[in-house]
Amino acid sequence: MPQQLRDFWQRISDGIAIQELFKQFHADARSSYQLYSKEVDSTPREGEPRWKRWWRIVRGLFWAMMMKLSPGRRVLLLVALVLLLIPSVHFGSGDQEVDTSGPHFFAGVLLVVLLALELSDRVTMKRDLEIAREIQSWLMPSEAPHVPGVDIAFATRPANTVAGDYYDAFFRSDTHLLIVVADVAGKSVPAALLTATLQASLRTLAALPGSLTDLVGRVNRYWCDQSLSGRRFTTAFVAELEPATGGLTYVNAGHNWPVLRRASGAIERLEAGGVPLGINAATPYQCGMATLSRGDLLFIFTDGLVEAEDGQAREFGEERMLPVVQTLRSESAAEALKRMMSSVDAFVGLTRQHDDITCLALRMT
Repeated sequence: MPQQLRDFWQRISDGIAIQELFKQFHADARSSYQLYSKEVDSTPREGEPRWKRWWRIVRGLFWAMMMKLSPGRRVLLLVALVLLLIPSVHFGSGDQEVDTSGPHFFAGVLLVVLLALELSDRVTMKRDLEIAREIQSWLMPSEAPHVPGVDIAFATRPANTVAGDYYDAFFRSDTHLLIVVADVAGKSVPAALLTATLQASLRTLAALPGSLTDLVGRVNRYWCDQSLSGRRFTTAFVAELEPATGGLTYVNAGHNWPVLRRASGAIERLEAGGVPLGINAATPYQCGMATLSRGDLLFIFTDGLVEAEDGQAREFGEERMLPVVQTLRSESAAEALKRMMSSVDAFVGLTRQHDDITCLALRMT
């Protein structure tokens, strides 16, 4: 292969092997089909011939894709498809010959123009999302606070450019460290905007005097005003740690139960709390308590971790997460998160991530 051709292929493929490129294409195609098929009724109907059912599905997919374009681009795509359907015919006699393959050429031009318009929108949107991600990264802690006797680490991976997960760790007072992991219903930009609101309200309300249940109650009442009548509720795990004694007070507001791995290997789940934030302003929250000792590991996560799927739509699940936590005997918080994320990556392979994943690990040293 000439060097110029190799350079061209290297630039196009980013040096990825053909087999990996095919796997990526397969994952993208599967994800796209899932997006469009949500709007298509593929349920078999009694007495309906198989060909008619498939025609109904194809027609539904066509309209699902068509209606995601602007009206002008729909017309452009329709004209291109009509031109593609015109048969290519060569006819004539002697020196007089007519070639009707021209419509196919113009159809190709129209499809390229349509692709260019869609790419332009995508690039513009991506630039805006990159700015939003940068702003979101400013709001989230880039590193955990330095606390003697406590090792903390964060790991987050948005399903899209921006995420609806929120994590934080900061001192509420001179002796009490506030730890938060929350998940706003939904993902991408709407959830990210609400995440910023949650972060601002929590930091503001945490400065007021009162117990942890008082704080969660205030946040819940505020969040009920922002949650669109409960449609944008938020699950959250909020805890207050006293590093000197290891005393942990927590409220679990509808969140996945964190895992507390004792130094002995025993596993405990932190369940006490109540319903998610933003559903009922008058709901009472129960406060749970635990005492962390040297070597104990607290692992907090969002549902994107256990609901991560492989190519066969099987979930990672707690049946795979808990054995990984069980093996984390003496690793640092950062190493523990790295091992967990590596386990998820090995399970899902190239399957596209469909939900935000956020984890927080805290090791008493």
